[in-house]
Amino acid sequence: MDLDVFVTAHRAEWDRLDELLRRGKRLTGAEADELVALYQRTATHLSLIQSSAPDPLLTARLTQLVARARATVTGTRKSSWRDAVRFLTAGFPAAVYRSRRWWIPTAVLSTVLAAVIGWWIATHPEVQGSIAAPEDLRRMTRPGGEYETYYSSHPAASFAAQVWTNNAQAAAMCLVLGAFLGLPVLWILFLNMLNLGVGAGLMSSVGRLDTFLGLVLPHGLLELTAVFVAAGTGLRLGWTVIDPGPLSRRTALAQQGRAAVGMAIGLALVLFVSGAIEGFVTPSGLPTWARIGIGIAAELLFFAYVYVLGGRAARAGETGDVDASERSAELPTAA
Repeated sequence: MDLDVFVTAHRAEWDRLDELLRRGKRLTGAEADELVALYQRTATHLSLIQSSAPDPLLTARLTQLVARARATVTGTRKSSWRDAVRFLTAGFPAAVYRSRRWWIPTAVLSTVLAAVIGWWIATHPEVQGSIAAPEDLRRMTRPGGEYETYYSSHPAASFAAQVWTNNAQAAAMCLVLGAFLGLPVLWILFLNMLNLGVGAGLMSSVGRLDTFLGLVLPHGLLELTAVFVAAGTGLRLGWTVIDPGPLSRRTALAQQGRAAVGMAIGLALVLFVSGAIEGFVTPSGLPTWARIGIGIAAELLFFAYVYVLGGRAARAGETGDVDASERSAELPTAA
């Protein structure tokens, strides 16, 4: 594209759009129709310039012009409780459903990694000795030891709040840092699986793996699922940097990034539930089978939520992104 020729051909349209916007509401019916048509054309011009001949100054001017025109054409919009309901019943579960090809393999591979680490530690006493002194290991793994008292070491409410905060931060980091080619996400996942594997391995080495699972599974099923969803979404965001598909890299990242922000909000709610289970159910006096049953029930409800509500919304075209009217006007580029 010859940028000078393009600007010369369309400058009058941009100036006319700017003039109409400055007049605000003092427009005739014909002028309002003209403003809409100019807004659509200018948005197309902006997409062409961004994809073919990006010029910082011209792009900045047209971006501002398109934003002003969009605000005038669509008007201001206030969020309402209907937006929250739509997000919880369609947007969030659809986003989780659509990213399942990323977080399900992430969950499977991470679980296998934790199991391998646990087996390695449980079957190699020299590895156990490198983790802590024998006295410290006995203090952690004995009946009534640190692994068991950890879940009742603080009042349930404050413990649940602390757990929720820590897990929400980990999930948010997976989502935000995914843009760095997903490498920080892999590190965060590894640390989580390492901690899980070490605990399982040490407790298994003294024949108390059943006790460990009885403490971890009630809250861990839902908690780890939320972490895997966040990690899978972060890895998907990182892959978008490498392969944006038919859209420009900037547009694809913006689309995935907006969905990731919504995912962070939804996962914070999921982690709130797992934190409540960890604070109130895990250290409770309920039988082990009842505590694990509560964890399984919460996990199955989450899967039903994602696959029933999310699957239906995804098939109806829901992506978890904002409404089309609120997005920047973009044109697909060649793959």
